[in-house]
Amino acid sequence: MTDDSRMIDVHGRCILVCGPGGVGKTSVSAAIGKVLATSRGRIVVLTIDPAKRLARSLGLSISGNEVVEVGGGLHATMLDAEAGWDDLVRRYAPNAEAAERLLRNPLYQNITSRFVNSHDYIAMERLYELSNDPAFDIVVVDTPPSRNALDFLDAPNRMSEFFGGRLVRWLTIPYRNRLIGLASRPFFQIADRLLGARFLGDISEFFVLLQTLEEGFVERAQRVRALLDSSDCHYVVVTSPGKDSVREADYLLDRIALKTSQRTTVVINRTMPCPVDASAPSVAELVSITGCDGESVSRVLSAVQVARHTQSRRYEEHAAVRRHFDPRGTGILEVPDMAVDAVAVVDGIARSLSAG
Repeated sequence: MTDDSRMIDVHGRCILVCGPGGVGKTSVSAAIGKVLATSRGRIVVLTIDPAKRLARSLGLSISGNEVVEVGGGLHATMLDAEAGWDDLVRRYAPNAEAAERLLRNPLYQNITSRFVNSHDYIAMERLYELSNDPAFDIVVVDTPPSRNALDFLDAPNRMSEFFGGRLVRWLTIPYRNRLIGLASRPFFQIADRLLGARFLGDISEFFVLLQTLEEGFVERAQRVRALLDSSDCHYVVVTSPGKDSVREADYLLDRIALKTSQRTTVVINRTMPCPVDASAPSVAELVSITGCDGESVSRVLSAVQVARHTQSRRYEEHAAVRRHFDPRGTGILEVPDMAVDAVAVVDGIARSLSAG
């Protein structure tokens, strides 16, 4: 790892950590938070991955949308999409009555829980809220694995497109236009007989009430989009040296490059450290030191030589991965493999990322 790409030098109020599944992305996110908390102020790590790995990585118990203080200026929180939707409705509804009508709508819980990319919309809102909270200087976002992270990056645009889409306009026509509503009444009556009383009526009311939130939704979506495109947002792509992980990391880097001109950092996790260049003692020397017979000593030395050869080969393979990313002009950090418990892994990664 070189001095010019130290994670401690990352700037911006938002750090988005992306990567394939199984490469230690959540541990790296937590470690980045720990490193930055030592010099950059109050840091909050937000995981929008539905898996609950962040709490395990930090040795914490986190529930709902609560923000938990880890210590040393570091905080952590996970995303509760259901609670997030309820908060969002109450925040954007024109009044308390409209908010409660929407929350009581029979379709509200069912639709919002199954809404395409519902999780991403709430994650976008949570990022905006935390990045504008004066209690925190930097938000580190642990995104879902690999290509799903791009769903989060696209959420602001999809939110704006949703409210202007044909489905919402069509479903709300009977409520927005009395003449068209009268003309479509036979259709609704037939649909009600087939699907159950007020089924489409409930759908229409749901979307009409949801449309009252449009202005707040779209405005925040545009602000999040601006944040993701600005110099206040830094992207980190985590990968391991494996071919599949590198291929996924390349895909992410290409897609991120289409969305922003900001410099990206690549963290190559679980790399083989440089082999120690030390010559092994001879058989005779080991026999003299240990008192073992020469045949046993020879077998041990052969095993050591095989292990050293394997280590050297893996080190060269991992060095080739680093050279693979060099032409992209990204900052590159390497973290050695650590086979220990989750909390210790975070501490070890933090030490690697902050080392000069």
